[in-house]
Amino acid sequence: MRSSLAPGIKLITSFSRDSWYRGFTLFLTFLFYTSYHLSRKPISIVKSELHRNCSNVVRPLNFTGSNNETWCDWAPFDQDNYQTLFGALDNSFLVAYAIGMFFSGIFGERLSLRYYLTAGMLLSGFFTSLVGLGFYWNIHNIWFYVFAQAMNGLVQTTGWPAVVSCVGNWFGKGKRGLIMGVWNSHTSVGNILGSLIAGVFVSSAWGLSFIVPGIIIGVMGVICFFFLVEKPEDVNCSLPQHHCEQDPNLDSTANEEIFGSPSHSLANGSIPVEPANEEPKAIGFMAALRIPGVVEFSLCLLFAKLVSYTFLYWLPLYIANVAHFDAKGAGDLSTLFDLGGIFGGILAGVVSDYTGGRATSCCVMLIAAAPMLFVYNRIGEYGLGTTIGMLLLCGGLVNGPYALITTAVAADLGTHESLRGNSRALSTVTAIIDGTGSIGAALGPLLAGLISPTGWNNVFYMLITADILACLFLSRLVYKEVRGWCGFYTRMRGFKEI
Repeated sequence: MRSSLAPGIKLITSFSRDSWYRGFTLFLTFLFYTSYHLSRKPISIVKSELHRNCSNVVRPLNFTGSNNETWCDWAPFDQDNYQTLFGALDNSFLVAYAIGMFFSGIFGERLSLRYYLTAGMLLSGFFTSLVGLGFYWNIHNIWFYVFAQAMNGLVQTTGWPAVVSCVGNWFGKGKRGLIMGVWNSHTSVGNILGSLIAGVFVSSAWGLSFIVPGIIIGVMGVICFFFLVEKPEDVNCSLPQHHCEQDPNLDSTANEEIFGSPSHSLANGSIPVEPANEEPKAIGFMAALRIPGVVEFSLCLLFAKLVSYTFLYWLPLYIANVAHFDAKGAGDLSTLFDLGGIFGGILAGVVSDYTGGRATSCCVMLIAAAPMLFVYNRIGEYGLGTTIGMLLLCGGLVNGPYALITTAVAADLGTHESLRGNSRALSTVTAIIDGTGSIGAALGPLLAGLISPTGWNNVFYMLITADILACLFLSRLVYKEVRGWCGFYTRMRGFKEI
C-alpha cells in the first residue's frame, strides 16, 4: 500500500517554483530595507543622551570635570544651541538623501541592482559605524558627525529605488496594495529594531548604538551579493502581468484622464515606447514626470513624509521632555508609533486594492490624521495608556498614506500602461516620488528644530498644516476616482434595469 505524502511536504510542493522565488525575493528585500531603516534610527535615540538633565544623573566618584549643569553632556551638544545642532545632524543626512535620490533612480536603472544594493549597504554600514566611533575616539567636533551623517544619507539612496524595482520586477498588479502594504512594514520594523538595539547601549556606551546597526546592514550587503535575484528571467521564471485591463470602477473617460490614454502620440506628451522586439531603454527624468499622477503623488508625499520623519527624529526627545521618560524608555515607547504604522500601511493597501482608489485611500487617512495629531498633543501626556493608544493610532494614520505612495503607487506608476510594458521606468519613477518626499523629510526635522524652542504645540500645528497640504495635492485625483465610481455604479444600475 502506497503511503500518503507527509502534510509538510504537501504544503511545500503546493507552491510552484515561481512562487518560491517570488517569496524568497520578497523576504530578502524586506530584510535589506529593514537594515537600512535600522541604521537610520539610532540618532533619534542617542539625542536624549547627548544632551540631558544632568541634575538627575549621579556624578561618578572619580569625575574631575567642571561643576556645572552640563557635566554629563557630550560636547558640542552641551550648549544652549543643542537643538539647532541636532537639526544640523538630521538635515545633513536628509538633505544629502533628498539630493542623491533624484540621481539614484537613474543609476539604478543602468546598473546591476545586486551590485548597487551591495555597495550601498556596505558603505552605509561604514558611515553608520563611523558616527559611533566618534564616542570611542572622543571626537567633539560637530563637522565630523555632520560629514558622517551626510555621506550616510547619500549612500542610503541606493536602497529604496533598488528594492522597489526588484519587487516590481517579480510582482504584477493583482494584489499589489496588500502585498506591498505587508512588505512595506520593513520601514516600521527597521525603526523598531533600530530603537531597541540603540536603547540597549545608549546609557552605557552610545557608540555601540551606531556600530551594531552598522555591522548588521553590512552583513545584509554581503547576503545581497550572494543571493539576490533581480528579475524572473534570470532564473527562467515566468514574468508577472504588470498591465491589466482598465479599472472597472472607472469609466473610460476617467481612466484616460487619470492614467492617460495609451493611444496618445509622442507629440501629445506620451512616453516613447520601444518596439516589442527590442530591449526597452531606461526613460529620462522629464519623461517620467509626464506619467499621469507622478507629480501629484510626489508633492503629496513631500508633506506626508515631512510629518513621518519629524516623528522619526524627534518623537523620542518629545516623549522624554513632555512625559519625562529616560532615554531608553522614550526610545522604547516611540516604537509604538512605528508599530501603528505597520497596521496603517497594510490597511491602506487592502482598502486601495478593494476600491481601486489609491488617492482616495491616502486622502481619507491624511484627513483623519490631522485632528488625531492635535488630540495626541493635548492628552498624550495624561497617563501611559493614553500615550500608547494615541501613538498607535497616529502612527497608523500618518504612515499609512506614506507607505502606500512609496510602494504600490510608485510601482503602479512605474509600470503604467502608457509605458507599454517598459518596466525600466520603475526605478526612476520611484526615485522621483521618494526624492520629492525626501525634501519634506529634510524640512520636517529642520523646522521642528527651529520651532521646538518656542513650544511643542507649534511643532504639532506645523505637522497638522502639512497633513492638510498633502490632502490638497491629491484633490484632483480623488475627484476623478470618485467620479469614476459614480459612473460605474450608474452603468451597473442601467444593466440591472435592462
